[in-house]
Amino acid sequence: LYNHRRNEAVRSFVHSTRDAALEILNDFVLGVDKSGKITFIEEGKNVDRLAQEQGFNTADVENLGPGEFFMPGMVDTHIHASQYTYMGTALDLPLLQWLNTYTFPVESRYRDLKFARDVYTKVVKRTLRNGTTTACYFATIHTDASLLLGQIADDLGQRALVGKVCMDINPMVPQYKELLDESKDETLRFIRELLQKKYPRVKPVVTPRFAVSCSSSLLDALGEIARTLYFQSHISENKEEVELVKQLFPDCLSYTDVYLKHGLLTDKTVMAHGCHLTDEELKIFHKNGASISHCPSSNISLMSGILNVRNVQKHKVKLGLGTDVAGGYSASILDAVRRAIDTSKVLTIEHPQLRPLTFEEVFWLATLGGSEALSLDDRIGNFEVGKDFDALRVNVSVPGGPLDVFPEDVIVEKFLNLGKTPWLSFISLFLQYG
Repeated sequence: LYNHRRNEAVRSFVHSTRDAALEILNDFVLGVDKSGKITFIEEGKNVDRLAQEQGFNTADVENLGPGEFFMPGMVDTHIHASQYTYMGTALDLPLLQWLNTYTFPVESRYRDLKFARDVYTKVVKRTLRNGTTTACYFATIHTDASLLLGQIADDLGQRALVGKVCMDINPMVPQYKELLDESKDETLRFIRELLQKKYPRVKPVVTPRFAVSCSSSLLDALGEIARTLYFQSHISENKEEVELVKQLFPDCLSYTDVYLKHGLLTDKTVMAHGCHLTDEELKIFHKNGASISHCPSSNISLMSGILNVRNVQKHKVKLGLGTDVAGGYSASILDAVRRAIDTSKVLTIEHPQLRPLTFEEVFWLATLGGSEALSLDDRIGNFEVGKDFDALRVNVSVPGGPLDVFPEDVIVEKFLNLGKTPWLSFISLFLQYG
């Protein structure tokens, strides 16, 4: 579908399809209607015919400049907005100790709406500047602050799934938890009030922190609530966590079985990490249509493990990328792209029979794969007709930018490895169109 020569991505549309991890469309023209939907994408030689059929003037066609190409907006399938204040620090402990020492004390501050507004505004602005047009957020246990995150995402034009965190067990930091009935009632209030806002791009997602911090009764209640809604949580991130879940839920066959028995593993479920899932668990994921968010930065930073993406692919489980701020030290999906490739190479060093991920495959994970993982692929993820024009306009020739371009460069690969903001020109075009 393309070759890696002569800057073939410049002045192009670059996206993934069901059949190709990367497709480069040179000299194409794309049309968007007033509602922001893609109405056509065809070869540029057809522009006169399209102008007659679609009723536009060819003089109004905007042409890309030197060094520019369009790609779909990137999708962050797992990010903790409430942890943004200490992103890039506090990476010296494994998961459970890290939560008790850093995370829970910080998240308890979000009862203060002034504090919440400041942090949430900054994290949404930062992720947008980093090219994240869609994010799946964990907030905190505080309903009003979680609603505020949804409002801010809508105000700034980001597509978002927002979750009020649910947890009724926290022996190490007991001031940061809810009562069982409180958690149920506040979750229902959060969902009801967020849906009443009728935000076009922001929806609620049912969000128990993880099985360790939730009673079986709470998980049962959330299973009833989540029947027709999005659902997110964590699974098999850290070996100590996996062993603790076995102790807390002795009647369950596995960590996956905990969520399955409580009705929480559906085709609208996305689970972060999954580093230590067994083949049997991955089979259950596939059978139920559930997804995994691959968070390579935090998996390494918190010394949790390395996800074998090839094994996830073998079991045909939906997969996207997550930054997992602040276990992940960067709010950029481009950094997640690089860490995904690096960690796959580490696995190949240890297991030479495994093929490392290619840049094309990880481009797919960052865009179409992420949209599939969040069950949004009917609306975003690539440039199919009928989808929202959710896109980034990338300019690799910005003066003083972080990369230099040469005639034989593979532009997309170079961008994925070296591209940074704000030097590169990211424009979330769905902000313009709807």
